[in-house]
Amino acid sequence: MTTSREGRVATLWNLMFKEDRVSCAVYQGAHGMELRVESESGVILSEPFDIQPRALAKTRALRESLLRRGWSEINPKSQDPNPKSQ
Repeated sequence: MTTSREGRVATLWNLMFKEDRVSCAVYQGAHGMELRVESESGVILSEPFDIQPRALAKTRALRESLLRRGWSEINPKSQDPNPKSQ
């Protein structure tokens, strides 16, 4: 039995400006990994992605640029179904 590995692998960041939201996410597809910058209305940017320092630096630079222009970070919800209590 084979398992499908397609779909969202990770969300790198989520930003908001007024009522507009964008996210940067990595997807696994039939042709390898893909980086997508998405809004609620669709995909803004899509390109092949390798987990390499240069690719991660590029996404960080985009995030920092948007933050300088007035976008704000959206606090991600925990994806851990059983958070540890201290």
